[in-house]
Amino acid sequence: MQKVYLDNAATTQVRDEVINRMQEALATFYGNPSSTHSFGRSAKTAVEKARKTIAKTLNAQPSEIIFTSGGTEADNMILRCSVRDLGVQTIITSKIEHHAVLHTVEELEKEYGIQVLYVELDEFGSPKMDHLEQLLKQDDSKKLVSLMHVNNEIGNITDIAAVGTLCRENNALFHSDTVQSIGHYAWDVQNVPIDFMTAAAHKFHGPKGIGFAFIRKNSGLKPLIVGGAQERGFRAGTEPFHNIVGLEEAFIKAYEHLDEETETVKALKKYFLEKIQAEIPGVMFNGLSADLEKSTYTLASVRLPFDKQKGLMLLFHLDMKGIACSKGSACQSGSDQGSHVLSQIMEGEELDKPSLRFSFSMYNTKEELDYTVQVLKEFAEN
Repeated sequence: MQKVYLDNAATTQVRDEVINRMQEALATFYGNPSSTHSFGRSAKTAVEKARKTIAKTLNAQPSEIIFTSGGTEADNMILRCSVRDLGVQTIITSKIEHHAVLHTVEELEKEYGIQVLYVELDEFGSPKMDHLEQLLKQDDSKKLVSLMHVNNEIGNITDIAAVGTLCRENNALFHSDTVQSIGHYAWDVQNVPIDFMTAAAHKFHGPKGIGFAFIRKNSGLKPLIVGGAQERGFRAGTEPFHNIVGLEEAFIKAYEHLDEETETVKALKKYFLEKIQAEIPGVMFNGLSADLEKSTYTLASVRLPFDKQKGLMLLFHLDMKGIACSKGSACQSGSDQGSHVLSQIMEGEELDKPSLRFSFSMYNTKEELDYTVQVLKEFAEN
């Protein structure tokens, strides 16, 4: 049976170079980075080198990069500490954010009594900028806007520069969950008005369990996790040195090959969109995922012309055929609830049709996409 992995928005295959670098780190530089002897100093040097590598690529300062266990921790840290330490009284977000943001905001509303406002979305799931401006101006409370750059289910790209500019004009802080875009898009934080960003290595062919937060210098945030003085006192806990060097290697390779790999993956997505439309009449696409300019090149959210009953078997059928993809987001797998993203932009019969997220990487081939579409076509005809 052919095996096809089309769930790269959930996690990606780790590059061979990353595996080799991590194995070397585990075998050779195993000292605690906080230790003062040579073993510890060697590990500490590598950690700081990784920090500088990331900072240079993003045009940030090394002190603005804080290693975390991934995007969820980074989102929690930024949002919670902004309320606790910076006096944020109002958080403006959208109802299609990742749950790492949505659930955190809901908890902060309960714990601190903050005001939570949701920006309206257009028919495709993109935030309405005029409504965002209205929310920013409606009162004098200290505000933070949290809107993701690339939506992890439908792939819409938010105009980060426009949002950031609105925030600056209205003295609001701006946080963006950039987990789906770091490693896939070039960034220059000196030219983008943004205060906080988050990343996870496993979204760009690195290891799981490691990521980072970009926190603008002199933000005023204090540690969420306290204990030792690791991460320049900002995040306590012994650094997972092997994961950090793995993140660095994945980050280096992602940006060394960014242009060529972007073109490769974009061509695969274009081919998939054309193929599935030609072979399965009535197929539709959610959000802006069929627009190669307004959505990320890494994923497509497909709505198939099957009834609800048949749709219940679809993901199982694909898995039996060796094809991995997601029904909505992988973070929701195992839940009987539908996609919170799709429920915000669709209703009625549209929601009853099964939707699948196919997400691509440089390791995919056109032959794999041919096989996937053929399996879907046979399922539709039976």
